[in-house]
Amino acid sequence: MKRVAIEERPHWQAQAEEYGFNFHTMYGERYWCEDYYYQFGLKEIELIEDATEELHQMALAAVDRVVKSERLLEQFQIPPQNWRYIRETWEQGAPSLYGRFDFAYDGAGHLKMLEYNADTPTSLYESAFFQWLWLEDQIEAKKLPMVADQFNSIQEKLISRFGDLRAYHNVTKLFFSCCEDSEEDRGTVEYLQDCAIEAGLETEFLYIEEIGINSELEYTDLQDEVIQAIFKLYPWEFMLGEDFANYLDMNRTLWLEPAWKAILSNKALLPLLWEMFPNHHYLLPAYFANDPKAKTLTNYVKKPLFSREGANVEIVENGEILESADGPYGVEGSIIQEYVKLPVFDGSHVVLGSWIVGDSACGLSVREDHSRITQDLSRFYPHVILS
Repeated sequence: MKRVAIEERPHWQAQAEEYGFNFHTMYGERYWCEDYYYQFGLKEIELIEDATEELHQMALAAVDRVVKSERLLEQFQIPPQNWRYIRETWEQGAPSLYGRFDFAYDGAGHLKMLEYNADTPTSLYESAFFQWLWLEDQIEAKKLPMVADQFNSIQEKLISRFGDLRAYHNVTKLFFSCCEDSEEDRGTVEYLQDCAIEAGLETEFLYIEEIGINSELEYTDLQDEVIQAIFKLYPWEFMLGEDFANYLDMNRTLWLEPAWKAILSNKALLPLLWEMFPNHHYLLPAYFANDPKAKTLTNYVKKPLFSREGANVEIVENGEILESADGPYGVEGSIIQEYVKLPVFDGSHVVLGSWIVGDSACGLSVREDHSRITQDLSRFYPHVILS
């Protein structure tokens, strides 16, 4: 793994606007950056690919264990009134779409899972589409050799996955939804909607706030059309805490992601995996904060169960808080995970995101930040494979 300087494309901002990448700069700060790229060898990519698929299967085994255990469902802070519904979505094989593992990688073959963003992972559009445009442009401009490649079949896999929904789950029309107040979320959902259309699905967009309930207790759109299937970029832990969730098991709406992903997106997954697969080479020791074993870790990261984008995360080294981030999480409880230092390039800490669609690893994203905690405004850099 190397960080390599390269000349920016003179037209990249105009191209971003043309393709709807309106969040390339947020709050006056660059989010998309292409003055450098990250270079990987093929063996490194194969390591990341294999680890992603192995960890995904381990995570699915954890879901199977949680849905059968009231004790674990309580530890995951899932409301008891939703236990049956979540269990049924798992047992009935409700299909999932995609997810992203975050890894610490030292460039010397040591890869450690930090967490699994399996419910509402963002940075999808720039991973799947915009960094591929960058690669093609830079090869055409002879800034990169013709043999340069990218670990990136995300878009192809998404279209195929939407095709599976159409063929095997009898979905002909798919609604797409997110909250009104996030331009990044809207861009991600629009991209997914384009992939679904490419797969032959009829689609319609509405905001989460616009979803209604009819007299038959069915979810509906603004025209009172019953929603048979919907992708929502909205966390399950938010949904399960609202009155909205009282109707989940009263109708047959197919949700993407399915409700069993509330287990995978929860940081409680980390200590459970460590318990199920102790000393696994891709895992870091992790415990619930109230577990006496947590005191065995002197250098650790404290993560609230529902934390997203680094919110309310604390890094502790030898009893002192090394770094922390503000946010709205924490009352739900926390886990403790052994602290592993991220690689540092030019003063920036680097996290790898490995994408999975269905059960197949299919792409890579690279984020960096001057902070040790990767957050929503951490910079995105493209990558290449050069053996």
